[in-house]
Amino acid sequence: MTDFGDFGNIDIDKLLHALEEQTGKSEQVQKSMSRLVGRGEDVDGLVVVEYAHEGMRKLTIRPKAMRLGADELSERITATLQEAIEDLQRQTNEFMAELYGDQVDPMRMLENPVAMLKEARRAEAGFDRTFDNVMGELSRIRRELDL
Repeated sequence: MTDFGDFGNIDIDKLLHALEEQTGKSEQVQKSMSRLVGRGEDVDGLVVVEYAHEGMRKLTIRPKAMRLGADELSERITATLQEAIEDLQRQTNEFMAELYGDQVDPMRMLENPVAMLKEARRAEAGFDRTFDNVMGELSRIRRELDL
């Protein structure tokens, strides 16, 4: 019997199950992210902002806000928008932590590009080793079969 090294010890069912699980999580992320909406409101309730993954969904300026000067109204809108963005980010982080648990959370990796690059290089090195092992085994099999 031919020895396939580590390649021969791969549990195909386990691999397929892991791939299905990751695909399911990706689909769940897409569906759930479209439902998340960050919300911000100034202290007087004059400006309300809703912000989602596609950008600002809603800006409500109460009639009483029109009594404010242009600069103050502009500052309130800007601050309220930032609050809504931060609320969306908080919701996103909570969702991803719940979904991925202790596994690698893609959103957290984006917050630290150096760590993301390091992880990508580690994955690339693992892929290269696996590829070299597979190609070596295929070459050995080809030689044994005199092809």
